[in-house]
Parts: sequence; C-alpha cells; structure tokens
Amino acid sequence: MKRVLISITLTILMSMASINAAEKPSNNKDVMVELSTEFGTMKILLYGETPKHRDNFLKLVEQGFYNDLLFHRVIKDFMIQGGDPDSKGAAQGKQLGAGDVGYTIPAEFVYPKYYHKKGALAAARQGDQVNPEKRSSGCQFYIVQGKKLTDAEIKQMEYNLLGQAKESRFYEIVRERSAEIQKLRMEKNQAGLNNLQSEIVAQLEDEFKDKASQYVMSDEMKEVYKTVGGTPFLDNAYTVFGEVVEGLEVIDKIAAVETAPGDRPKSDVKMKIKVIK
Repeated sequence: MKRVLISITLTILMSMASINAAEKPSNNKDVMVELSTEFGTMKILLYGETPKHRDNFLKLVEQGFYNDLLFHRVIKDFMIQGGDPDSKGAAQGKQLGAGDVGYTIPAEFVYPKYYHKKGALAAARQGDQVNPEKRSSGCQFYIVQGKKLTDAEIKQMEYNLLGQAKESRFYEIVRERSAEIQKLRMEKNQAGLNNLQSEIVAQLEDEFKDKASQYVMSDEMKEVYKTVGGTPFLDNAYTVFGEVVEGLEVIDKIAAVETAPGDRPKSDVKMKIKVIK
C-alpha cells in the first residue's frame, strides 16, 4: 500500500513539474499577453531578450496584480502609464504614481534593436539622480504613443541623445570621485577643483570619441520614427521590454481622454491583463 501511495505521489509531482516547466518560458522565448480596456484590446509581445522584465511582468499578470488597476498618467503625443498598485479603487482626484511592489529590476537595454517606437512597452523608473543604474520599477510601465518626427527633429534628437549620455556619465564620474571633490572644497582649493573638472571633461571626450556612432539612428529607425512615430529621447534610458503588435489604435483612444492636473484621466481607465496561451 505504501509503495502504491509513493508511486501515485511521485506521478503527481512529476506531472506538476511537467506543467510548470511547460508554462515557464525559456530564457529567450517571447510571450504574448492581452491587455483589455473599455477602449479596446491590445496584444502585447514580451521580449525574450529582456528576461528579467518579461518574467516579472508575467508573474504579476498571473497573480492578477494588474486587473482593475488604472492608466493613471496619460499624456497625449507621449505615452500612457499604469501599474501603480495604489490606483485600484483610488478616489477621484487622488494623486497616483508613487505605488510600488518593494523592489526594482536591473536595466535590460537591447538598443538599437528595441527602441521607443509607437506601441513600445517600457518600464517606468525613478530619475537618474537617485537611480543612476536606471533600474526599473517592479510594476509600473508605460506604452508609447509619441508622434511622427521630421528629419530635422531626428537629427536634433541624435545630438541630444549623445549629450544626455555624456551628462549621465559626467555625474557618474563625479560620484566616483566625490571624496576627492569634497576634500578640495574643504580646502577651498579652487584651482584644484578647476583642474579636476578639466580632467573629467578630458576623460569624457576620450571615452566618447569612438561612441558617437552609437547615437546615430539606423535608416530603419529613422523611417519608423518618421512614419509611425515614437519618443526617441527616451532611448537607452528606459528598458523597452515589449511592444503592441495588435491594437495600436487603443493607445490613441486612451491618450485622447480628458485629464486632470497631474495627468490622471478624469474618468478612470481600468485594465485587465492575461497571458495568451
């Protein structure tokens, strides 16, 4: 009798393991989810090449975490943002956007393959000054609407992206040498501070002399930004981990709703998300 029970138990455990293994995506597998709203449904592909973000998003979806949360921040020609747990049942007029799940996710930039074209799904995060590693929120996300750009705007954007990258690296170096800077300030050594600044600028120029081409968009990207639209100024700064493959018009409908101060829609826009098996 014991042998029979053990055999049955092992069979059940093996079956459960097989089911779990089948449901869990492989390291590089894309997964499709469906996001439903009163304005329509979007099918969203989660990239296998951003596995940490994909797996975290899937975990929350399967828990039902996102169901009945709001798109709490909507900015026309920019993006629609949701995923704040505090938005479920939130009273009208309540400021939202600070809710989280108590953890962040390491950045997973796969640029220039994945970028902020219209329909891109990306992770929200805190700003660089408090989050220099650009770690993503554990739950909040946004979907890009953006706008179509001209050739002149794209050229200016490329210039700005390079400048932003240099600025970000500059502050990173400053943080690395903060003890040295503090010592010079305490000594009121202005000449030393000036020399150090010149040294940091020279280091920046040396580091970026072979990197400028990384901030020039490919012809394909330029064509997408001109014909489909997007927000290229966010590229390489926020993790893009999926894209809307069906239902782009739903983004436009949500982005067109009337909003209150703080960019919260005056009428709640609820979501439900499920994995498409």
